Amino acid sequence: MFAWLKPSRRRNRTDRFDAGGGEGGFYSLQEPYGNAWDDDRDDDFPASSARSRFAEWDARLGNIDQQFEAEERRRLPFWRPAYWRGQRKRWWAVRIVAGLIALFILIVAWLALTAPLSKSLQPIASPQVTLLASDGTPIARSGAIVEEPVEVERLPDHVVEAFLAIEDRRFYDHWGVDPRGMARALFANVFGGSRQGGSTITQQLAKFTFLTSEQTLTRKGREMLIAFWLEAWLTKDEILERYLSNAYFGDNQYGLRAASLHYFYRQPEKLKPEQAAMLAGLLKAPSRLAPTKNFDLAEQRMKLVVGAMVDAGYLTEAEAARLPTPRLDVRARNTVPTGTYFADWALPIVRQQMERGYSKQTVTTTLDARLQRIASRVIARAPLGEAQVALVAMRPNGEVVAMVGGKDYGQSPFNRATQAKRQPGSTFKLFTYLAAIRAGMEPDDLIENTEITEGGYRPKNARGQYSQSITLEDAFARSSNVAALRLYYQIGGDAVIDTARDLGVTSPLPAGDPSLALGTSTMTLLELTAAYAGVAGNAFPVEPHAFPKDEQDWFEWLTSGEKSLSSRKHKNMEELLRAAINRGTGRAATLSVPNFGKTGTTQDNRDALFVGYAGDLVVGVWIGNDDNSPLKGISGGGLPARIWRDFMRAALTGADGPLPDARPDPEGPIQPLDVPELEDIPFGLDIRNGQVVISGEDGGIPLDIVLDDNGIRIDPERLERIIERRAAERERTADQQEAERQRARDLEEAARELEQQLEEANR
Repeated sequence: MFAWLKPSRRRNRTDRFDAGGGEGGFYSLQEPYGNAWDDDRDDDFPASSARSRFAEWDARLGNIDQQFEAEERRRLPFWRPAYWRGQRKRWWAVRIVAGLIALFILIVAWLALTAPLSKSLQPIASPQVTLLASDGTPIARSGAIVEEPVEVERLPDHVVEAFLAIEDRRFYDHWGVDPRGMARALFANVFGGSRQGGSTITQQLAKFTFLTSEQTLTRKGREMLIAFWLEAWLTKDEILERYLSNAYFGDNQYGLRAASLHYFYRQPEKLKPEQAAMLAGLLKAPSRLAPTKNFDLAEQRMKLVVGAMVDAGYLTEAEAARLPTPRLDVRARNTVPTGTYFADWALPIVRQQMERGYSKQTVTTTLDARLQRIASRVIARAPLGEAQVALVAMRPNGEVVAMVGGKDYGQSPFNRATQAKRQPGSTFKLFTYLAAIRAGMEPDDLIENTEITEGGYRPKNARGQYSQSITLEDAFARSSNVAALRLYYQIGGDAVIDTARDLGVTSPLPAGDPSLALGTSTMTLLELTAAYAGVAGNAFPVEPHAFPKDEQDWFEWLTSGEKSLSSRKHKNMEELLRAAINRGTGRAATLSVPNFGKTGTTQDNRDALFVGYAGDLVVGVWIGNDDNSPLKGISGGGLPARIWRDFMRAALTGADGPLPDARPDPEGPIQPLDVPELEDIPFGLDIRNGQVVISGEDGGIPLDIVLDDNGIRIDPERLERIIERRAAERERTADQQEAERQRARDLEEAARELEQQLEEANR
């Protein structure tokens, strides 16, 4: 309808006529019928009134066009460019500013709902924990020195003013972020002044409470947002209190109270101005400026703080000049070690159970200080050379009473008892033979002991010793590899793995790998010793623990899932373990009390172990090189067994003095030697259930001579079983010998016939 008007409006829609009164807009070439303005006064219509009418009409038409265009944009989807085309800059600016404000409000609201405000009340470093031995002796102290938080209203003015002067003079005036301070720091950093930081106290609290120390713009942005949020939810005094209570002051001191007590032995409420100035100066570089290490630097920094207090109007020049250099008052230092192998293992456990707070913690552990001293002395005396060593001693219920993770904690804090996973060697045969016993086999059952010549895996026996058959007890005592492998095949690898799992082994155990029977899978010494503890107490699995546990009630015991062996099977397994230590590869560990154990040596002597138990102690010993290189002349039946024996002798007899050097006594009883090449000694001494048992041989028949209140006697049951076994072996041997003799006679007869034929041929 108005299309004929559009070209002129687009050229100039505001000035339709020129300033001189001439028509500068548009007009029709033909007068329309009638008069649109006044039907009766066409001739008298003034030019100015006409221009006004045209301008009004043109504005109405422009509004109609705008409404049409707006309606067209509303019908378009918002993602179409035409939807946004034609908007004015002011329209864009208003909406961008409004969007940023809305985004900021949403972020602050999100922080208010999700960020834990209480975290700013908690210490940024874990407070100090003191570990005590079972007798109350301090054994380790670790963690930051953290004291109770301070209250600003109780602090002297000069204490608060010292921190405000050097850290944030406009703290009580800004809203968490100080643009003036940021600009001043930027100017100083860009134009070569001393490097400054523009962060406020609120920003610093946000940084070390909620964020990391990374130097990125993203972290700085998050720091500013959290600072705004803290200002919205906390008062200025609350922010300052949390900042002063958590800031690091060097020398492992966190918080103003801890630092005040450490450096000046004063509560912060009684600090002098010069002392407060020195403490305030430490915050820039606590480790470097700590007055106990660099007093001169701390003094220079203190003078800078005093000058800042003068500039801020907190001190006059005369008052500042009268301030002396403070004198340190550092009391007796902590003599308890900050770390030991046992403490490094126990501390993460206790911290998981602690509630966050500023209070110090003192926790009693299961460690026996006397046994720990014995273990340390025994290890120190052992001729280890360059090799490393680990020792774990625990009760059958899993209470760890002694732990050594290496020769020297100061040189290597790596704990080889809890962190190093090494091959257990023949000590793993415990699971193989126990699986056989659980399957119904007896110690006197025979198993083939000949060399393996078929298959992809062909282990050898030490020193190449084989026989047609061997009992389970002798195979375990002599650590026969071929017998263990055949036993693995006979009972199945799954049964061995299930037994290990029942005893608490959690390390990976590859299924279908026959080398598993000889201990090629890796595990920690702590894990292996705990498995032996399960056999010692006949209750498994055993969980090693560093802190005393409450005794289980009947319901907890019923639902604990503990397993055990029948008395007969448990006795059979202990018979094997006793044989290994009394007349087998572990003879060097023999004690004068009932003892049970097993040696272990991995391929190329890379690991040497002895694990066993006696009395109420279960002890594992490992020796090896950290780089897994072969040991020189060390096997499981050698040095590890002797270390085990020396520890047990002192531990079980109650001796706590220096261990005497072993000296041969030609007039005394014969001592078993730890020489792998020696054959079995002719007799052994053992104590079983209050009875002295002498094991020996008479004419090749093993005998057990029992000495008790009833006198001296021979164990008839064992003698009968052994005689039957020996008789069966002699019968088999006699049959073999008869077959060989018959074969020889046949050969002789054939030879005679051949000779007769030759003689007849010569005739």
